[in-house]
Order: sequence, then C-alpha cells, then structure tokens
Amino acid sequence: MMDELDRALINTLQGGFPICERPYAEVAERLGSTEETVIERIGSLLERGLLSRFGPMYHAEQMGGALSLAAMQIPPDDFERVTGIVNSQPQVAHNYERNHRLNMWFVLATETSEGQQEVITRIERETGYPVYNMPKIREYFVELKLHV
Repeated sequence: MMDELDRALINTLQGGFPICERPYAEVAERLGSTEETVIERIGSLLERGLLSRFGPMYHAEQMGGALSLAAMQIPPDDFERVTGIVNSQPQVAHNYERNHRLNMWFVLATETSEGQQEVITRIERETGYPVYNMPKIREYFVELKLHV
C-alpha cells in the first residue's frame, strides 16, 4: 500500500520533474522531506510495482525511432503471465488492461522502425499471442493527471 508521502510524491511528479542540479532535493523540499527519502521512495514504488516506470519520455520519431500503440487479446487466466513478459521489455512505456476483446494495450517506443518489429516479434514469440501494431500517424497532447 501507499502512505501519504507516496501519494504526495506521485501527485507531485505527475506535474513534471525539475530540471536543475539537484532535482530530487527540489522535489523533497516541495514535500517537506529529504532528497534521500525521495530517491528511496521512488525506488520502492518501482520495486513494489506501484510505478511501472520512472524516467523521461522522448519523441522517438524526432530521434529517428518509432512509436506505436499495440494491443493483444489475452485470456484472463493468462493475463498476469503475459503482462510480466510485455512489461519486461524496456521499449514498453505503458501497459493497460481494457474491457474489450483486445484487452491489453501498450505503448511501444523503439530506437528504430526495425527495432519496433523486433520487439513485437519477441513479445509474440515469448507470449504465444499476436500483437496488433498501430503505429502513430499523428500526435495529440492530452494531459492526464490522476490524483492518488
């Protein structure tokens, strides 16, 4: 479970991460905590699976890479196993369960277009299920902040 500091940390970080010499110290000051505690808490949230990722989001295409939304149809009794495989891929930024025939959706960002197909092929091979790849054609910015 999360305590109040965990919640405050997540809520604060959803608004952005400071660009400065000691960003963790700046976050800590906002929260009335210490730099060491903030670093430890982020690590703990990641280890416990309460955060799936902590790091920058890049515009892959502007750097020569590729970005895609992908979906899979996974039987409920195999969902946890497949989630572990998909989430173990460093190129997967987000993974969500949906109430739909295609019930697993994730974002895939790779260094190259070829790399995107390599990751998709690896996921299909390791899971035994097809990946429906939907490459980004146009980008829209919709800011979503979830208060936890």
